[in-house]
Amino acid sequence: MSVFDVLKERGFIQQTTHQEPLYELLEKEKNTFYIGFDPTADSLHAGSLLPIMAMAHMQRSGHRPIAILGGGTAMIGDPSGKTELRKMITQETINYNAARFKEQLSKFIDFSDGKALMVNNGDWLLKLNYIEFLRDIGSQFSVNRMLTADCFKSRLERGLSFIEFNYMLLQSYDFLVLFREYGCKLQMGGDDQWSNILYGADLIRRLEGKEAYGITFPLLTTASGRKMGKTEAGAVWLDPAKTSPYEYYQYWRNTDDRDVQRFLALYTFLPLDEVHRLGALKDQAINEAKKVLAFEVTKLTHGEAEAQKASAAATAFFGGSGNEQAMPSLALDRSELAKGIAIIDLIVLAKLADTRSEAKRLIIQGGITLNDVKIPDFNRMIGLADLKEDKILLRKGKKDYQVFKIA
Repeated sequence: MSVFDVLKERGFIQQTTHQEPLYELLEKEKNTFYIGFDPTADSLHAGSLLPIMAMAHMQRSGHRPIAILGGGTAMIGDPSGKTELRKMITQETINYNAARFKEQLSKFIDFSDGKALMVNNGDWLLKLNYIEFLRDIGSQFSVNRMLTADCFKSRLERGLSFIEFNYMLLQSYDFLVLFREYGCKLQMGGDDQWSNILYGADLIRRLEGKEAYGITFPLLTTASGRKMGKTEAGAVWLDPAKTSPYEYYQYWRNTDDRDVQRFLALYTFLPLDEVHRLGALKDQAINEAKKVLAFEVTKLTHGEAEAQKASAAATAFFGGSGNEQAMPSLALDRSELAKGIAIIDLIVLAKLADTRSEAKRLIIQGGITLNDVKIPDFNRMIGLADLKEDKILLRKGKKDYQVFKIA
């Protein structure tokens, strides 16, 4: 099966340029393609998984990925999908964040022996001579046409800065540089990048007289309307120091029933026959499909050993065996506990609430349990008598947990 068919059947493709020539290109040749990653944080997140998985499918079909880190464009910020100017970040921060990505991407992509590349557009963008850039690149763009692009139209009422207006030129120039340096003929990205991709392909056509192509992915939200990879507590990170493998597993385990089949197709390499079988399960049986989803995604991101630990911990806890191994845990000093710790302070320490007032509200609403017993009193003090086998299990609602172990 063509990789184009694989991506289409699994739900990756939203829009394409020149679909028939692109299909033929992917069938007949081994191509170099690129996807951009914005280094404005020190970790990729669950929302990054869709382009990462598409990249992995492409590589498995023999095509060469380029992961381009926006070390140059991040100095400006992409206006696409944003209602206001992004916060400026320093070059040092960008370089630090970019250095963290390759380790995470390497869980999905093989970078050995030139099978995939990682480049930083800061290597060429930060050296640009602005006058030469305007003459050679800026002259190829129509301002009237640019203003019809969705990424700009949505910002005109609130105000679009001139620095952001340059972003389309810079991303288009990235495509041109990668075409010239690496023979890259295809750019892939989220559907909010559609205009940028079109202008990049047009720039290549104007200056090189050759065709280039684009594919966009759908901008996913969950069935409940939440942006993919976001929770009440914030982003679900691929870095295990920011989101533990257990928490990561639980995020996928708690997928809405309506999303299970779609997420199995997008975020695992399971055969589609198996995806459809699992996705067709109903009522309580759908929980088995959710476990498969959680295990497979955690295995890809953190390795099979961590996925096994997270699965075993979840099974043990929900099965009532009391085994908290692999659950998120924090050390608690015995002498401090002997003095007594206010329950609201313990909740904040466990990061189940950001403030003491929020912790108090959670208790009043009946949302906090200690060792599986609901806490009714926000003045409650926690001491040595609350230990169970030198541990305290604190839970918010049904899904968020923290184990305290005595140091």
